[in-house]
Amino acid sequence: MSHHDHDDDVVTNTSANPHIMEIAEARFTRRQTLFGGLSATTAALFGSLSLAGCDDDDNEPATPPAEEPIPTPKLSFVPVPKSTADVLTVPDGYTAQVLYSLGDPIKEGVPAWADNGSETGASYVDRAGDHHDGMYFFGLAATGTAPDPKSSDRGILCMNHEALTTTYLHAAGETRVSGKRTVPDECIKEMNAHGVSVIEVKKNAAGKFAVNKGSLNRRITTFTEMELSGPVRGDSQVVTKFSTNGTKTRGTVNNCANGYTPWGTYLTCEENWAGYFARAADDNSKRTGDIAKQATSLARYGNAQGAAGRHLWETAGADDQFARWITGVTGDAATADYRNVINTFGFVVEIDPYDTTKTPKKRTALGRFAHEGCWPGPVKAGKPVVFYMGDDNRGDYIYKFVSTANWDPADANKADRMAVGDKYMDSGKLYVAKFNANGTGEWVELTFDKNGLNAASPNYPFANQADVCLNSRLAGDAVGATKMDRPEWGAVNPINGEVYLTLTNNSNRGSASQPVNAANPRNYDADTGSTSSSLNGNVNGHIIRWHEDGDSPAATTFEWDIYLFGSRSTYPADVNLSNLGANNDLSSPDGLWFDPRGVLWIQTDDGAYTDTTNCMMLAAAPGAVGDGGDITVAGQTTYKGKNPTSNDLRRFLVGPRDCEITGIAMTPDGKTMFVNIQHPGESGSLAAPLSHWPDGGVTRPRSSTVVVTRDDGGVIGI
Repeated sequence: MSHHDHDDDVVTNTSANPHIMEIAEARFTRRQTLFGGLSATTAALFGSLSLAGCDDDDNEPATPPAEEPIPTPKLSFVPVPKSTADVLTVPDGYTAQVLYSLGDPIKEGVPAWADNGSETGASYVDRAGDHHDGMYFFGLAATGTAPDPKSSDRGILCMNHEALTTTYLHAAGETRVSGKRTVPDECIKEMNAHGVSVIEVKKNAAGKFAVNKGSLNRRITTFTEMELSGPVRGDSQVVTKFSTNGTKTRGTVNNCANGYTPWGTYLTCEENWAGYFARAADDNSKRTGDIAKQATSLARYGNAQGAAGRHLWETAGADDQFARWITGVTGDAATADYRNVINTFGFVVEIDPYDTTKTPKKRTALGRFAHEGCWPGPVKAGKPVVFYMGDDNRGDYIYKFVSTANWDPADANKADRMAVGDKYMDSGKLYVAKFNANGTGEWVELTFDKNGLNAASPNYPFANQADVCLNSRLAGDAVGATKMDRPEWGAVNPINGEVYLTLTNNSNRGSASQPVNAANPRNYDADTGSTSSSLNGNVNGHIIRWHEDGDSPAATTFEWDIYLFGSRSTYPADVNLSNLGANNDLSSPDGLWFDPRGVLWIQTDDGAYTDTTNCMMLAAAPGAVGDGGDITVAGQTTYKGKNPTSNDLRRFLVGPRDCEITGIAMTPDGKTMFVNIQHPGESGSLAAPLSHWPDGGVTRPRSSTVVVTRDDGGVIGI
């Protein structure tokens, strides 16, 4: 999401959870290297912890089997320097081609983007949305609609459209009169510019990727009908005028990061959705039932009494397409208004990219929060399917979901992919993470009537599992989960199964409610990097990683360290803890992705280093948990991975002005990379644009997807 919005969001975690130094020592001692000794760490680095060596016991360490070493990736490109120019910079020997930009048609007969905001709202059902974000490439057979996971010449690109830069979307920005939207079609355009693009991309005769305006293409928007699936389906808290039995809703919004499933479907994740909904100042006085409980839930998710919608869609008219953005009580029953509509947002949404007839499903068993993404762990026959997730809010939590059903490899090729999703994503256990002060951690189960999650819970009385899933944040509060520095994207290392997750930044770190702890140890001045002057929290962020005990994604204990601390290279050593230099310093790591070769790609969404450089993407060849050791940061002990060098961490790409780099995918042959450039020139105006990328001249800036290739036709990065 826009770096201008992220860290200023309302902090809703006011729980008094124990901080890491207060948590009792875990039942496992810290192993400074995995499985003890240098040889075991070396084995981990070179892949002897692959899936073939997984032990059947979820909680006991496995003995690594003897295997052929998997080489650590070696980065081959010349690092890109920092830049504040309004250009997209890639390494020498590489080319970036613009593929798909805001307003581009996805169907034949739809006029091209006019660069003046004149397109109708309805036309955006068949146009690229705004703020391109997380994405995934699904291979297609040479002809037809059959999946082909090995195809690198033709595929379906699924892409999120998170938010809007309305300055450039409309003729003259949003039209507002006395706090109301007076041009309804502008609102319809904005609603359609959110959501997901599902587009076919194919190499043309020149060997360049282009969008094929065919029958597979579709937009999924805030108007698209969706099923509620899992524990929340049919619950009284999701009953609305649109769905009087609580089984469906309309649309998805603020789709930030993403994920995919082993059976070939796309996962789009609803992040900062609460701000789109309005709520009257006197709303509590109109409610019935357990008003205190309802108020607690709404407040914890950031929908306070008196809140206006982010874009005031609720003011554009009285009919349902506008009224559904009001969470207040306006009718005589839940079936007569949209008081519960907010409870139908905040989920992971599953989409079948290959079948346009399948209705998307919101998988409620995976919890409800500011879902940044949803990433599968390694799958193994006869073992559960696991997904990792972050809640992008200052002081919120990291989660994982473990399916009840064990993985059957035959499900990877079934035609009814949404039915397979029912099997693995509608029943299972949701967990939240505790990071202990000794470098170990535990996953705490969020199941009704376990760990105090019942009617006797002091801050929020849980009624059933639907209540736990709807109020995952409150459940995390109740069990004492570790407050983190804005958990964003995650990624799973294909070499050793370890999980990495970006903690983008947190201006509240070091406050009374969020003191430093082992997993979030920094508090320093944003301008000087000093740890002794007036402090501003963790302004540059870090990347945490963990290794599940027993090499089992379903384990309930793990070991962790901090792979990388974001910092200016000029900051003092007690802030620049990873010793970053000119070729690899960064701030606010956000997007994160491992390619199949084990290269880690890191993207930034930054407002704390943009005086020196635009946002960027770096490539890394990381080691493994335990390859460093314990350190002390201003009196706080933490665990840090070995310092990277420019050999194993270097800058690959720098974006144009005022953008975020977010979203990445690659073809199976490793020769084509797709990268999203979000909201270039976001802070500018029509009178004084900060960017004219990608079209140049005096054009309006547009979020866009670019295709990066090597000029010699080789694989990317190594």
